Amino acid sequence: MADRSRRASTGASADAPKAAQPQQAQQAWLAEVATAAARDAGDVPVLLLGDYLPMLADAAVSGRRPRRAELDAVALLGRQAAEQGISAGRVVQLYLSAARRLWQDLPMVVRSRDSEVVRAAAAAVLHVIDDAVATLAEGYAVARRDLVRREEALRRELVDDLLRGDSDLGSVVERAEPFGLDLARVHQVALAAPGRRLPDTDTAISALEAVIFDRLGDRDVLVATKDNLLVVLAPAEPAVAGTTAPAGRDSDLGELVHGELNRLRHGRPWRVAVGRPHPGLYGIARSYEEAREALTMAGRLHADKSVITAHDLLVYRVLLRDQPAIVDLVSAVLSPLLQARGGARPLLDTLDVYFATGGVATESAKRLRVSVRTVTYRLERIKALTGYDAADPTHRFTLQAAVLGAKVLNWPADARPGTA
Repeated sequence: MADRSRRASTGASADAPKAAQPQQAQQAWLAEVATAAARDAGDVPVLLLGDYLPMLADAAVSGRRPRRAELDAVALLGRQAAEQGISAGRVVQLYLSAARRLWQDLPMVVRSRDSEVVRAAAAAVLHVIDDAVATLAEGYAVARRDLVRREEALRRELVDDLLRGDSDLGSVVERAEPFGLDLARVHQVALAAPGRRLPDTDTAISALEAVIFDRLGDRDVLVATKDNLLVVLAPAEPAVAGTTAPAGRDSDLGELVHGELNRLRHGRPWRVAVGRPHPGLYGIARSYEEAREALTMAGRLHADKSVITAHDLLVYRVLLRDQPAIVDLVSAVLSPLLQARGGARPLLDTLDVYFATGGVATESAKRLRVSVRTVTYRLERIKALTGYDAADPTHRFTLQAAVLGAKVLNWPADARPGTA
């Protein structure tokens, strides 16, 4: 009786390896298919196939469609591929190559002579391929959108910290590195303001990045939005210690940005302001403040230029540093013009153009579209009211400084300087 039990036990254990052999052979075959498919797709990780090949083999044998849980697992693999930075094309190629290789060596297809069996198996396999690849692509797309959102959030935070200039230097340097920013270099900031509402920011950023990367390279360049403005952080030519780059180089960046934005359908007319180049983290914040100030000043001065640099407005910055003094100057020198018939504005415009033309009355008349006699009459009237002669070199500087101050203060449209 014991011998019979021993023989039965020995027989059962001998049958187990026989049953396991086909399963082990199938796993080895599927592993070979997966390795070859990964090689076809450019050495994409085999793990991204998950249980895709067993699903295909099962569908060919039984006609079973993939379950929801199995497709969810494929979607997760698509997300993992996106997070690993593998292109969507290579991941899809991996799945299609795996299906092709499996079908070529599928035993029931290779050995069967029944066309109906082969047709049914092909239909089932194609259903699995269709469902799996679509789910894979969907998972990949969702992950890419999440990555873009995260990167955009990190970009906005980095831009805020860079432009504020008071953040922890070590932390900012560490976060700037993935964006290719070397904060030890000399950078400058350009700001672009749309004439109307800000258009699709993604389109504008993509357009700017493409042209700036092509011209300046993809390192040390950052394009983002802040306060309804487009912000461009770009490298500048290194300046000699204690100096800044020539103004012409600043306008180069401004013209580049303005030219590309003007090609967009929405947002025109654009105005671009460029700060001067400065080194280091705090130099970025300084260049940004200069660009903001230039943009604001250009609006207050009703400048007709589309591209303004901080160099262009240095004299206005000097004037505004002592605003009580410039208010006092405008009030003391120009307030008498308010007594003129027609107000102070025509006389101020005449002075502005007269100084811009180097004191040439004929050229001033052309620009003002009046007669030369009108220009000379207005200059005489200004002399009579204020006591300052625009043709006198000793008076000219005072008058010109007062006119510039009036433009900065938007006088006389705003309240009188003396009561502002």
